Amino acid sequence: MSFEFESQKIKDVILVKPRVFGDNRGFFMESYKKSEFFENGIAVEFNQDNHSKSSAHVLRGLHYQAAPYSQAKLVRCSRGRIYDVAVDIRPNSPTFKKYVKVELSEENKHMLFIPAGFAHGFVVLSEEAELLYKASGEYNQNADRGVHWQDEDINIDWEIDFDPILSEKDKIQPRLKNINKEEII
Repeated sequence: MSFEFESQKIKDVILVKPRVFGDNRGFFMESYKKSEFFENGIAVEFNQDNHSKSSAHVLRGLHYQAAPYSQAKLVRCSRGRIYDVAVDIRPNSPTFKKYVKVELSEENKHMLFIPAGFAHGFVVLSEEAELLYKASGEYNQNADRGVHWQDEDINIDWEIDFDPILSEKDKIQPRLKNINKEEII
């Protein structure tokens, strides 16, 4: 088996640990294998790959796409180190408003699977970070939504001792109680 799959405290959020083969030349790993992912509960067809780069102290999120354009994501940090956060925003879920936070880094090579119906965000802990992630749906600008990163009803412990660098959009995202629940799967 090329991967270890670890369920997190919220059902269907899964930490994926690839098997890494390394020596003095470098390393090799499989970052995705459809058959193993499907066998381990990640039966999602990915339609888009994304690559982002961020500087130290950047916080991006919490982002999601409104239904019917909701996306599941498989996120990994190929350079640097981040805290990656997935928040359950499904109004009828028993874990509504709960979150999972994991450290993803170029050293640990772990990936986080985030189902549709979750808001996603991350904060950069290194000088720079690059993220590679697969999405189950293509980006739709008209469905682009977010939740404020400091929403008191979610109360994420970002574990940072600095003021994060935010986009203008992320500074004014609405609180979860103010989003249109009809847009969430």
